[in-house]
Amino acid sequence: MKQQHIGILVTGGIAAYKVPQLIRDLIRGGAEVRVAMTKSAQQFVTPLTLATVSKNPVLTDGVGISADAKHIDHVEFAHWLDVAVIVPATANTIAKLAAGLADNIVTETLLAFNGPKLLVPAMNDQMWLNKRTQLNIARLADTGFTLLQPAEGMLAEGYAAVGRLPELSVIQLFINSFKQDKILTGKRVLVSAGGTSEVIDPVRLLTNRSSGKMGTSLANAAAALGAAVTLVTTKDLPTLPAVKIDHVSSAQEMATAMANHFQQADIIIMAAAVADFRPEHTSNQKIKKQDNSTTLDLHLVQNTDILAKLGQKKNASQYVAGFAAETTNLVANAKTKLAHKNADLIIANSVDNGRGFDQPNNKVTLLTNSKQIELADQDKLTLAFEILTFIQQEQSK
Repeated sequence: MKQQHIGILVTGGIAAYKVPQLIRDLIRGGAEVRVAMTKSAQQFVTPLTLATVSKNPVLTDGVGISADAKHIDHVEFAHWLDVAVIVPATANTIAKLAAGLADNIVTETLLAFNGPKLLVPAMNDQMWLNKRTQLNIARLADTGFTLLQPAEGMLAEGYAAVGRLPELSVIQLFINSFKQDKILTGKRVLVSAGGTSEVIDPVRLLTNRSSGKMGTSLANAAAALGAAVTLVTTKDLPTLPAVKIDHVSSAQEMATAMANHFQQADIIIMAAAVADFRPEHTSNQKIKKQDNSTTLDLHLVQNTDILAKLGQKKNASQYVAGFAAETTNLVANAKTKLAHKNADLIIANSVDNGRGFDQPNNKVTLLTNSKQIELADQDKLTLAFEILTFIQQEQSK
């Protein structure tokens, strides 16, 4: 796969001090990064700092001709780019872009670039909520810019409000998950993620090793593809702002949440690792060791099979997918699950020797009543896009 060329275009806001770490994170993820910055941005972070972390020269306002005199800097930069990220995007720069101005290296580059342009605003809440700013944002959306909404939190002014730069993990996710082809526009996607926890007493619980990364990746990928997404999860992982989160803990809570959201969903993906059993009784106090016994007896009762319930309830227009995490007989066990759960798709993955759990990559086999497709071992976000593309194609038949 071609190494992605990411341009980080920095403008003059206090949040610019966070950009060096963002660049490091993107490079660690496999991208090549080059930077352009306005004169005002240099008051918050130096070109030398960004050149050092990006391992590339930084473009600033100046003559605009490369040392070999063959290239105009902003045009050459625009030709090199795969994606341009304006971060932080100030109200001033947003206004200039909305007016089509090209009066500095950042605005010149963006006017010369016809690829994906991702806007990451950060400013005071009153500036963000100002009607003029919102009109400028709407105009940019109409001309091909994609917006990452600012976060709520503590601002430089010393109070909490909207306008804060999103967490760097969310910005990186926004960049990595961007897709121009919104194949799930108009679809409502419901995803579950994470391992459930079954309480024994105030100190102890029964759980499993699921990290929630695969389910969360599916939710983020679905949102990036244009879907309205609800994620029912036991974990707290970075998600795109468009993903609606419903936090749960136990299998019973997850069953209730999935049932509540099920009727409104077009695509349902059970990626959570749900406990098959829970303690019949939960102690209100910590269970103490007994001096005359070296064992502890726990009586477990079966939890609701959420995937089977959803499979029974689905209508002709709904598509239900589930995961089968197996240590042996992967395909055979997954085929059995496909039949017993009345699912449209089972995504089978081997978890022997710790594979799959809390890992950045996964390798799965897609099983329907008529197809068996093995997908390559790859990072979970890329894998999520492949799974969702397959589901979209199957549902469109």
